Amino acid sequence: MVTTKRAIARAVYGSRFDHVPWGQRVYLRPGEKAARELQWQMRLRRARTVSLDEYRAQHTAGPIEEFITCHLCGETRQQPLFRPAGENWAYHVVRCPSCGFLYRNPNILPERLGDLYADNYSTFLTGSYAENRQRRYRLTMDAFAPVLDDGDGRRLLDFGCGSGLFLEVAEQAGFEAYGVDLSPDSVEQANKRLSTATAHFGAPDDVPEIAAGGFDVITLWSVLAHLPRPLDDFSRFRELLAPGGVLLVFTVNARSLLLKAHGNGWSGFTRNHLMFYSSETLPALLRRTGFAGVTFAPFYGDTVEAGTAPLPPSTDRRLRRAVASSDGGNMLRALAFADDKAITRWGQNHRVRRLA
Repeated sequence: MVTTKRAIARAVYGSRFDHVPWGQRVYLRPGEKAARELQWQMRLRRARTVSLDEYRAQHTAGPIEEFITCHLCGETRQQPLFRPAGENWAYHVVRCPSCGFLYRNPNILPERLGDLYADNYSTFLTGSYAENRQRRYRLTMDAFAPVLDDGDGRRLLDFGCGSGLFLEVAEQAGFEAYGVDLSPDSVEQANKRLSTATAHFGAPDDVPEIAAGGFDVITLWSVLAHLPRPLDDFSRFRELLAPGGVLLVFTVNARSLLLKAHGNGWSGFTRNHLMFYSSETLPALLRRTGFAGVTFAPFYGDTVEAGTAPLPPSTDRRLRRAVASSDGGNMLRALAFADDKAITRWGQNHRVRRLA
């Protein structure tokens, strides 16, 4: 299917966009942005809005699943939109008709979340997934500079630390760094990699030195989409942050033009993803859990930001303008501020959206 779509695009646009990374071409090809937005609006108009009881009658929950309502606004109605599927997995994604939040329904029971990561999850984290991962971390750190430039005398918690790839970067920056993860083999590999940072299996409250809080930075690298109870988790993150602390989020962007273009085949619909946020819905989660503000950094693509994509300067500028003025890119990068002290200290170089 993807090959067919690329062949069609090549026939329509010729070869003049071949030098643009595939995921970014949607922002540059003439008329495509408007066409994808129209395609999205048509999808929303065609999708019926049903009650939770009606939705439940049409679907079956698995042994580790439950039917849920919108965690952000409490709306019980559902607007079924997608059914992504892969090898040995498939699920349904609905949209909240009140606030626009996208989430998997039925969703995973919180107490069974570890089931998704129990069997050699580190094989995935340290295989092809890990390629260029530390470069991605550093590019995002640069986008939110100077928040993570200097870790001297500062505490950092990497929630969902996997095999410790970011913890390694954090300890190099001088942070007193800790990590937690639900994959025991990933934690084992992380501690083999690390020198001063430490990774722990389980939740923050399982580790006394983490449960005590006082963190200057908490990071969630490709973790937010995996959380079945985000209000509970983010309330706890807020408690764990010290005055002036910040929380960094990197996740798939539910406002992405690529989602609107590819639907069920969107790269953000992966086996273990549960909820899908955007710059329109993430602030609601942060507001409800006590954060004072948030800022977003557009994601232009790893190779574009690293300067390794063979783009002429004029094309690079056009791409960045298009991404920044539309959806912000296929990944969502956000920095949440715990309080006014954090905004004053770290928000000077960023456009901060205050959360009442």
